[in-house]
Amino acid sequence: MTKSAEGKSWIENLPYPSGFMRWAYKSPILFYRLGLGFIVGRIFMIMTTVGRKSGSPRRTAIEFHEFKGRKYIFGNWGAKADWYRNIEANPSVTIQTWRGAESVTARKLTTDAELAEAFEYSMSNPSMRMVLKAVGFELNLEQFVAHKDRFTFVTFDPTDQSTPPPLRADLWWVWLGVIAIILVAILR
Repeated sequence: MTKSAEGKSWIENLPYPSGFMRWAYKSPILFYRLGLGFIVGRIFMIMTTVGRKSGSPRRTAIEFHEFKGRKYIFGNWGAKADWYRNIEANPSVTIQTWRGAESVTARKLTTDAELAEAFEYSMSNPSMRMVLKAVGFELNLEQFVAHKDRFTFVTFDPTDQSTPPPLRADLWWVWLGVIAIILVAILR
């Protein structure tokens, strides 16, 4: 395993996405707007936070996982990510999956018991095991808890507090144009 001078693995030194990669990370938002949330919402959630500077709704598409009835997200860039800094400023968020929108309070996992459950989930998921190995973990609970500052696991608790409005499927009408184009092509 190659490590940098700071003792970080190659995966921890990945740059924050920009350009095409930033667009690719945001593309599930377009799918939700097109009314396809029931498809992409099984892998990606739309998390609507309140901008820490603007106070406006900010939307992020992020991969999520469910384990024992809880939703979790794993942040590769932790405190560098705008969505995470927005959560730190105001943890009241709206999340949307294929099941619909939920008003929740987001929080980073910090207790050993919560981290033990996240570790149990990570060991049951092949892609998470691969990420943990890439970061340099020997895949045991003690090491996972001892190095909790090297990763960001966030979970969500239901709330009755006001949260930002969910993303709407406001581009559904595009499908009418697509159908019209297909019909014209068939009729020719």
